[in-house]
Amino acid sequence: MTLFFPMPGCRIDAVTRDVPEHLHIAARGTATTAGCPDCGHPSRAVHSRYQRHPADLPSLGCSVRVGLRLRRFYCLNPACARRTFAEHLPGLVAPYARRTRRLATTQGRVGVALGGEAAARLLPHLAMPTSADTVLRLVRAVPPPECQSPRVVGVDDWAMRKGRTYGSVVVDLERRRVLDLLPDRTAATLAGWLQRHPDVAVVARDRSTEYARGITLGAPDAAQVADRWHLLANMRQAVERWLGSAHVRLRRLPPLPGRDAEPKAAVAFGKRTKAFPRTGADVDARAAGSERRRALYEEVRRRHLVGEPLLSISRTLRLARGTVRKYARAEAFPAHAARGPRPSIIDPHIAWLETQVAAGRGNAAALWRELRALGFAGTARQVRRWLNEQRIGPAPNTPHQWRHPKLVDSSATDVVLAGLPMPRQLSWLLVQPARCLSKTDTATVAHVKQDQDAAVVADLARRFTELVRTSGISGSPTADARPIPELAAWLAEARACGVRAMATFAAGIEQDGAAVRAALTMPWSSGQAEGQINRLKLLKRQSYGRASLDLLRQRVLLAA
Repeated sequence: MTLFFPMPGCRIDAVTRDVPEHLHIAARGTATTAGCPDCGHPSRAVHSRYQRHPADLPSLGCSVRVGLRLRRFYCLNPACARRTFAEHLPGLVAPYARRTRRLATTQGRVGVALGGEAAARLLPHLAMPTSADTVLRLVRAVPPPECQSPRVVGVDDWAMRKGRTYGSVVVDLERRRVLDLLPDRTAATLAGWLQRHPDVAVVARDRSTEYARGITLGAPDAAQVADRWHLLANMRQAVERWLGSAHVRLRRLPPLPGRDAEPKAAVAFGKRTKAFPRTGADVDARAAGSERRRALYEEVRRRHLVGEPLLSISRTLRLARGTVRKYARAEAFPAHAARGPRPSIIDPHIAWLETQVAAGRGNAAALWRELRALGFAGTARQVRRWLNEQRIGPAPNTPHQWRHPKLVDSSATDVVLAGLPMPRQLSWLLVQPARCLSKTDTATVAHVKQDQDAAVVADLARRFTELVRTSGISGSPTADARPIPELAAWLAEARACGVRAMATFAAGIEQDGAAVRAALTMPWSSGQAEGQINRLKLLKRQSYGRASLDLLRQRVLLAA
């Protein structure tokens, strides 16, 4: 019987089936003596007997409950304050527990994988029913895994509540597992963790100055490695900030001969080249919005020129800090560029419509009826709006009062008609390798490089990103030092280039110089930490609002 139902410290008397899906195992303790839990004095004197009914692991698809008949002993030590004590079975069930240790461990492991609510829904189908709260209590009781002393770690922040509360995750980069979750992202907390792990020799991090200070305080002899992805992202952001201030000037650049000034007759047949015209109300609303933005721009510039901090301006005017920074650095009002044609339901039928118009047919209602038979699901108004753009004169049946409509004055709006991408998209083009750009993107970059400062920024940005991409990838912690002289030459050129954005970025790189040089010569990065944060987000969202730090930390460590 013990072969099929092992009961450490017990002897099985009977196994019965009370109901079709439930087994009952009657067992009793076999020890001849028991030790007092307070003084440890052994005793054979039985005071009484009592029954316990803990649940156990299922068998043959049936839930199992054990009927344990245990004894209570007298404590024969006169100096002990305890008069009686119960018989214990440490290999089977804990004191006062309603389930065996093996059942508690199994239910806790299911909770680690699924969370409380999901585990509570699954466990009844596995013949181990329990509540979601009990599952979480059992998850907390699972002992955390033992980890060897780490040597190379990565640290990054993660959001408990995005935009409000943040913590830090520490990852063993050699063994690819999470070591700990810290309650915040301050230097003191990270320094305390590093002081408890004196064997750490390398720490990979992002560009956070708080993490840099924490590593310096907690592990002054450890090498700090800046993450290469963050270096590339910081460069793109620096280029985007500069473009935000110079974008208006770049949109006024003349077209390149043979590239930008292509004849309009070369437009592909059957494609729209511009957006549909706006109504008068839309034009008025756009102009009013532009005036509001211009007033805010002028107010931000006025406050910034008298020395008011950007954060104070943001709070006073109730503007986002990014918007305030963009307005403060812009050389001129950053008006919205004209939008290109967006996808329309009429686009697949434009070629057919152009053929009909070329044949002399100009009745919108008739064209719409034929289009509807061909599968067009739009209205006649959409066909009429497209047809109005193609006419070079009024239709023959147009009433006289409508033959000379009042034209909308497009100069009333503040829209710049140059087709230059916005700063965010343009910054991507300037930092990408030239071999990765399409012909259109290459022409855009060449157009922008007519500006002297833009040419300097594009050249510095591309050289820096190429340096970062081709360094630190040899796989050896002692890679060659070839990028170091190249970085020094790049920094000297960036400081003397005359573009404030590049000089500021170079100053930041010099301030974090040791970590940046390590990033260019060592293979470590915080990429693993980013991947573990993705897993952490999944576990947090599985918790249905029950993701307190201690529970989330337990699940992350056990899932590693």
